[in-house]
Amino acid sequence: MPSLADEIIEKFGQVNQKLAQEFLKTLTSPGKSEAPTEILQSLGASLNYEAERWADIQSRYYQKHLDLWMGLLGRQAGKEASPVVEAEKGDRRFHAAEWKSVPYYDYLKQYYLLTGKWLLELVDTARLDPEAKRKLCFFTRQYVDAMSPSNFPTTNPEALNLAMETEGASVLRGLENLLADIEKGRISMTDESAFEVGRNIAVTPGAVIYENELFQLLQYSPTTETVYERPLLMVPPFINKYYILDLQPENSFVRFCLNQGITVFLVSWRNIPPELGATAWDDYIEKAVFKAMEVARDVAGVEKLNMLGFCVGGTLLCCALAVLAARESDQVESFTLLTSLLDFTDTGEISVYVDEAYVQKREKDFEHGGVLHGRDLAQTFASLRANELIWFYVVNNYLKGRNPEPFDLLYWNSDSANLPGRLYAYYARNMYLENNLRVPGKLTMCGVPVDLSKIRLPAFVLATKEDHIVPWRSAYASTRLVSGNVEFVLGASGHIAGVINPASKNRRNCWIRGNSGDNPEAWLASAESVPGSWWNHWKEWFREFGGSRVPARRPLGNDQYREIEPAPGRYVKVRF
Repeated sequence: MPSLADEIIEKFGQVNQKLAQEFLKTLTSPGKSEAPTEILQSLGASLNYEAERWADIQSRYYQKHLDLWMGLLGRQAGKEASPVVEAEKGDRRFHAAEWKSVPYYDYLKQYYLLTGKWLLELVDTARLDPEAKRKLCFFTRQYVDAMSPSNFPTTNPEALNLAMETEGASVLRGLENLLADIEKGRISMTDESAFEVGRNIAVTPGAVIYENELFQLLQYSPTTETVYERPLLMVPPFINKYYILDLQPENSFVRFCLNQGITVFLVSWRNIPPELGATAWDDYIEKAVFKAMEVARDVAGVEKLNMLGFCVGGTLLCCALAVLAARESDQVESFTLLTSLLDFTDTGEISVYVDEAYVQKREKDFEHGGVLHGRDLAQTFASLRANELIWFYVVNNYLKGRNPEPFDLLYWNSDSANLPGRLYAYYARNMYLENNLRVPGKLTMCGVPVDLSKIRLPAFVLATKEDHIVPWRSAYASTRLVSGNVEFVLGASGHIAGVINPASKNRRNCWIRGNSGDNPEAWLASAESVPGSWWNHWKEWFREFGGSRVPARRPLGNDQYREIEPAPGRYVKVRF
């Protein structure tokens, strides 16, 4: 008769299998992208056409599975057996000793790895339309990742051992974690109780000196007696909250800038409520970027600012700069782009979600307003690295009944923001789908045609080598679209960790001073690798554009723009 623990594990296995099915369903649901069914039909036709190729793949993997089976039989007879296939370096799913020492788990692991390789090779060698092939490769990898034996309680030795050691308590804790995450509508990636905006993250002293329906403008308190004459205005991405640039004191880029004597203003985007769902891209330029510039210039008493944009904030910033160029308005001394796209020719795997059918549906959905929920975008980005950002936490939180460790970057990542639906649909079509921004005069914004080549300003462009959201070669293309003198730097690591790389920790490296040209590979081949953070290289670059040193500006704001409330302000704390 099965024990209570057995019943709990069986029930939990059913729940977890349902979770995997629901995850895969969200990837292929209407409105996400073209359903893989149509692509699979093309794959079938391709395989029929290339029967010999298909037979060769089948034969090779049949032999490997036969070797695997014979090895299992040999181990049961007390003989040693060399592995037929090994997990890739860095694959954390099969670190437990049982995956090697226990024949059953070793066989299960290798069978899974072989089958996954077979599926991926089958898709990779098929003759399909490039876009269809890209989608099928992506969805196949999602399926392979989801079906890992490590993701299910009855085939995960660590989870089973914990269940037995705790007499089922780990399973009950896992169920509690699962129910709590279902209520939140997302998977917990960090101990969210460990952080609070304004208490131990986003704590750099400053004040809100202006606000409207779209943003609050923060001005930070100086930390030096003298500052550069020209301040820096930061435009963060509106997909997440601004405090990625001001996490904790030891990894705050805002604080780093202040310590260099730079006066910092920063846009804190509003988490958009439904009544603002019809807000357009042009509104974000006129009512946010331009208004923030107006206030910062007035408070600092200068004619020109230095600007910085991060991710989509950089895209928005360059649109604003192109509008200023068309208006022949000279308000900016230099600008910095951090992992931003201007040329959307290659957007990486995220492109599998954005096709004509998807964009048309989003345009219809948001025709009369409405918001795109931040959790939808967060799930999309997480799926690009499902093993790291989804299944690791499924196993840790639900199968093992553990709580995730505190991590400020992942807390920020979970604190997503809603976007105006109209703005998002415009962005999806004109940037991701049609790549119109790179074409001079193709788009009209704020009543003028935009031409990135008219931006004749010094620029610092940062890309990161392992970025899965803004591929570094695509970020490099920005250097050929604007007309000023561009300093391109390539940082190590990915989209966020590569940017938030404090200079004081002297971690990683960056590549600088490559030979400019059209070819990013040629640039990298000629570049110099230097240890440590790109922050140090940026501060040296910035010196040329900050102007003379003047006494630090105290108090914050001025007679027209007085302090409304202390930083970080109300807007950043709103969660839906």
